[in-house]
Amino acid sequence: MPPESPPRSESPRTGGSSQRTPWIVAGLLLLAVLAGVGLISRGAGDEASRAEAAQAATAVGQKQGSSHAGGGGAPAGKSAPGAEAEAAPRRFDSTICWRELERFNEAVTIDTFREWSMPLLASRDPLVRDYLKERLTELIGNDAAHAGRVLGWAREAKGAEFKMLLSALRDSEAAQLPQVAARMMDAGLDTTLEPERRAGVLSALDTQKHFEPAALDRLANFAKDPASGEAGWAATRTIARVMKKDFTQNGDVAPYMKRLLTVGSESPDEQIRYLAQSMPMHAAPLLDEESTERYAKILTTEGNEDGRDAAAHNLSLSRDKARVLQLFSQTFQTDQSVCVRWALFRFSARVAGKDALPVMAEMAVIDPRFQQNYHDFERIYASGTLDFVRVWNSLPNQDPYGCLDGHD
Repeated sequence: MPPESPPRSESPRTGGSSQRTPWIVAGLLLLAVLAGVGLISRGAGDEASRAEAAQAATAVGQKQGSSHAGGGGAPAGKSAPGAEAEAAPRRFDSTICWRELERFNEAVTIDTFREWSMPLLASRDPLVRDYLKERLTELIGNDAAHAGRVLGWAREAKGAEFKMLLSALRDSEAAQLPQVAARMMDAGLDTTLEPERRAGVLSALDTQKHFEPAALDRLANFAKDPASGEAGWAATRTIARVMKKDFTQNGDVAPYMKRLLTVGSESPDEQIRYLAQSMPMHAAPLLDEESTERYAKILTTEGNEDGRDAAAHNLSLSRDKARVLQLFSQTFQTDQSVCVRWALFRFSARVAGKDALPVMAEMAVIDPRFQQNYHDFERIYASGTLDFVRVWNSLPNQDPYGCLDGHD
């Protein structure tokens, strides 16, 4: 949060009642803030703070319409009552509010945090929520007991407090402790909790740096359960996000791909299935033989064309380039979706580069709509550009059929 609010204009307000309305509202908001601060002070047992906040609130009420230092006085020729009504109100003085916030920051503990944070959280100010989240993350630290306590609060909290608690827990050092991660997993898979609450807890696991096979099995088995719903979607996304981190740090992708492809093949929920099929695109791993075969099956059997599009995208990074190029050629003949055909066409160039042009020419014969696309690729390769990314960026139109929705 900024240490002080932006400076207000120092010229007096001389308009009518409609012009004064924003200042009156600002004064009421200030009173509300100070009242909230008073609640915090009571929670801390600071008698001096309560008295000071009350005096400040009274002062604001008494000085409505009076000039602030540097703010200017009443316009000439006005009567005293008129001058008082038309004079600029006090500029917002943040020192009292921030003095209370500083006391909160210094004195709050894990034992008092939830009670003391309630008045601040009720302000619905996103900057306040960010501060509370960061302060709670500091309080949790690397303490498993503190993390367990916050997880317990999250099991019953609602709305903004629920999100704030889980965000703080998610980013804490303690979340990386095996015993804390295990407790979070148990809570996320607890059938006694509401689906949206389970989804939130499972999403909070996505900062993990690694999942053991047993944890991956639990998440994948849950995600493909027909009853998993929103929480199953969150479990799938968490597998994929941890996979990306583990792959970046250690090159370890096979255990994650295996589970994602299981969810992508077996989940009855089309959205969960598509998420599992498409998320590996963001890590862009080279596919081994097993993953290539499983994506080949998705390409030829998946009912959702977005899933087949994702399969083509991932297959373009297979180690078995000859197998994939042949598969793309065969599938182009049978798949009637223009969007899937566009994926097969353009990713053929990613698989084999300039050597894919004969296959792409055959595709353009099967579907004449792709004649111009073929000529574009042919021209770009003839110019000496060979890298697929540069070829792609050189195309005059990357979305000629209105198929791209951000997943490419």
